Parts: sequence; structure tokens; C-alpha cells
Amino acid sequence: MSGKKCCLLLLWMGLVSTGLRAQTDYRDYNTRYVSEVGFGLGTAAYFGDLNTHSSFRAVKPVAGIFYRYFFNTYLGASLHIHYGQLGFSDAYNSDSVQHIRNLSFDTEFWDFSLQGDLNFFRFEPGSLHYRFTPFFTLGVGALHFNPYTYYQDQKYYLQPLGTEGQGSALYPDRKKYPLWTLQIPLGVGLKYNLNRSWNISCVATYHYTTSDYLDDVSTTYAGPGAFPAGVNGKVTMSSILQDRSGYYGPPIGQAGRQRGNPQNNDQYIGIEISIAYLFDSYRCPLF
Repeated sequence: MSGKKCCLLLLWMGLVSTGLRAQTDYRDYNTRYVSEVGFGLGTAAYFGDLNTHSSFRAVKPVAGIFYRYFFNTYLGASLHIHYGQLGFSDAYNSDSVQHIRNLSFDTEFWDFSLQGDLNFFRFEPGSLHYRFTPFFTLGVGALHFNPYTYYQDQKYYLQPLGTEGQGSALYPDRKKYPLWTLQIPLGVGLKYNLNRSWNISCVATYHYTTSDYLDDVSTTYAGPGAFPAGVNGKVTMSSILQDRSGYYGPPIGQAGRQRGNPQNNDQYIGIEISIAYLFDSYRCPLF
């Protein structure tokens, strides 16, 4: 083969290679992706003394924002803020005792966390070869909650009422629970790179908390004696809401009878789909 033909062949091969590369890889090799900021929407479900069988009959909305920094193509760290709702009712329970107990709650919550992220596969935005990965995340954070319920169409926050005898002289060891608690998020998800600027992901995160009072239920009934009559001898709202039984069966709220299980703290799971905008930095091709 002549030198001219050889050069033409090499030129043709180079053009074909460049064309194929343009079709399969649109990454800018002079940039490095350093971080992303994103927004997510999803649902949350509570598990605890009212929902003891991990039912998903009372899922609630949740939304969040996050910032993630990439250490490399496998490791990252992220900050998360979520706002959402949790709740459940004994009306959903098939267990006869729980159904008769007839308790219910809802709460709005804020959670804040710092998480470490591990990609199972190499992940490089802009590269079609490395644009998808499952990932794992683990962190630590704080959760703010404030449970409430409705009685005769009126909304009552439960923590100030001391429904399990908190603040009563009959139960000096029962203190009103804090509305902040530690939470440990543990999650798995899938991430996909759309183009040079956007990622999408879906993640399920289980939140372990150190509180047993997301639902205002933990231990035993305090009994009517822990709630003295109010003005004009009327039964107080604390006494009414500490025992809601009697509607689906006989009243069961005697002092000392089990109301909840203090051995297990309350938990919740969030499942969300998010979209994130990517930030990059210039990388000199000579170094």
C-alpha cells in the first residue's frame, strides 16, 4: 500500500473513530464533576407502636433538598433536609386489642442529616459507559416532630398533655419527651446521568430514631387518676386522649395496662425521586 493510501486510510479511521465517540461519549474530558444540588419528592411511612406490622396504609408526602460532593467516581458526601408528614391510626389494625385501643396521630417533621454515599459502579456524568449505578448511603442526623390528633374536629398537640402521665405526681419518673431526636438514615438507590448537567435518582431511606414517641405512645396507661378534673369538674382533654377506647369495644385504659411497647423505638421510611444539577471544575489537559 502506498504512503498516500495509508495516510488516507488512517485519516478515514480517525474520522470514523471520532464519529463513533461523538455518538457514545459526550463527556468533556477537560472538566471534573465536583458536586450536585438537588430536589426530591416522595412518600414517607411510619412504623411504631400503632403500626406494628409495617403496614403502608397511611403513607404521607415528603419533600427534600440536598447537596452532594464527589470525592471520586465512587465516593461522595451529602447534606439533606426533608420536610414531610407521618401518621397512623388503630382503625387500620386488624389486631382486636389494637383496634379497640383506637389511638391515632399525625405529625409534621423536619429531618437534617449528613450522609456518606458509595456508588456500586464507577459513575462519571457525561460518559455513556459509566452513567448508571446503584448506590448505598449511611449517615447521622436530627429529627424534629410534634404529634397531634383530632377530637370532635379539633386539633390537639399531644406532648403538652402528658397522655401517659408525664408531669403527674403519680408518675415522677415519666418526663415529657423532647420533640427532637437523633436519627440514623440508611438507604439504597439507583442513579442515572441524563446529560452533562443533570442526574436523576430514586432512593429508599430507612430512618432509625432514638425516640419512642413519634406517635405519643410508648408504655402503659396512666389511668384517670393521673388527670385531675379541670374547671367546673370537667374531664380534661389529657384524660380523654390518654384513653380513646370504648368506641369499638369496652374501655381498656386502666392504669398499668399496656398502651405501647417501650422496647422498640419508632422508625420511618422515605422513598423519593430526585433530580440534581451538576457543578464541574476545569481540569487542565496538560496535568
